[in-house]
Parts: sequence; C-alpha cells; structure tokens
Amino acid sequence: MFEYNPEKHYPKETESRVVIRFQDCDPLQHLNNAKYFDYFFNAREDQVPKLYGMEVIDLIRKYKAAWVVYNHNISYVKPAMVGEWVRIMSRIIWHNHNTILVEYYMTDDSKTQLKTVLWSTMRYVTLAEGKSTDHQGAVVDFLKATSLDMDISNISIKDRVKQLSQELKKV
Repeated sequence: MFEYNPEKHYPKETESRVVIRFQDCDPLQHLNNAKYFDYFFNAREDQVPKLYGMEVIDLIRKYKAAWVVYNHNISYVKPAMVGEWVRIMSRIIWHNHNTILVEYYMTDDSKTQLKTVLWSTMRYVTLAEGKSTDHQGAVVDFLKATSLDMDISNISIKDRVKQLSQELKKV
C-alpha cells in the first residue's frame, strides 16, 4: 500500500527499455498500431511497483474502486521497428477529484526521436456499481506525490507532440 513520506522524493515519470517483438509487428516490420497500447500499459505496470513501492491492485482492493479508461488520444509520429530497442515513459500529467490523465510516450533508445504519444483519460469508479467516485486516502496521497499536475486546459496532444519533440532534440 502506498504510504506518503514527505521526506522522500517520488519520481514523476516511469521509464522502461524494451525491444519491439517480431510477433507484434505488421508485414512492413512496424509495430502494429494496437500493440502500442500493450507496450505502454505493460511498461507502466512494471515500473509503478518499483518506483513507488506499491501495487495498484492493493489500492483497488482497499478502496473498492478502480480507474477505467474513457478516452484515448494517440499520435503516431515515427514507427517503432521490429528488433528495435525503445524507451517508454509514462506519467500522470493531471488529476482532479475523480479523473486522471496519464501520458505515455515512446522514443528511440537514445531518447532523441519521439515515436508515439498516448493520452489515456481515466475515471475513478466503484467496483460494485461502476459509478464515479472521488479519490480518497492513499490514492489522493499517491496522486499528489506522483502527478505533474500540468495545466492542460489549453493544450492538445498535437501541441504536446511538438513540446516533447523539442525537448528530446535538446538532449
């Protein structure tokens, strides 16, 4: 279970290094568009316990609520190719009382070329009724500790692709 420690630094971003598998690619040797979701979600699922010392399932069990996706917005910038090593980053860029926006992005192994950006918007709902509910307890602490809490009111994913591309070029 997540226990907030004000003395501890919590990374705002997860990062994984993975290879693009042959079975996940199309005949042109590009990662299949639908497979990006698997790579993104698996990378975050692997990293959250390592970085924050908690399993999301523990929060789900304790509060009897979970996040469900109600919107994906994805931009494919450059293809990921079979056998290529890539970096996958994820972070919660915004949250409110019952919603989070998780940003995932993939780069080449050297983190100089942006490949894909995904925004997943998720609502926190009860397990029993599937009705929207407010974040509470350790969930609130986790979000405060790990979220970038960006102002997303005037930014689109297209804008974000440009920002991330520019940031990577500076590295």
